[in-house]
Amino acid sequence: MEKKKLEYFKDLLNERKKSLLEEAKETMVEMTDEEEAFPDPNDRASLESDRNRLLRIRDRERKLISKIDKALERVENGTFGICEECGEEISEGRLKARPVTTLCINCKEEQEKKEKARHL
Repeated sequence: MEKKKLEYFKDLLNERKKSLLEEAKETMVEMTDEEEAFPDPNDRASLESDRNRLLRIRDRERKLISKIDKALERVENGTFGICEECGEEISEGRLKARPVTTLCINCKEEQEKKEKARHL
């Protein structure tokens, strides 16, 4: 991949990581600053439900940050944009849509077919 494109994806990955880390920090501040005096049990239950949902979202984002870090490592070691399965280049469109991907579209489709067949 051209150096200019690698820089584009590196910047894209770093921006996404920065955004996710800022959101996580805001969540922690909000969760520690909230007053928790709810005389109505339904209000309390709603708050707990909302918090649980938000924590699940943040956990998925934490996993995404790990994938972003691995993608940044691939940028640095020259393997970014190369399919781990077949060794072919991953299309630029696919990388723009999902820059943490490690598989080209053909290998990903094949992986999904195998996964689906196992569950039948």
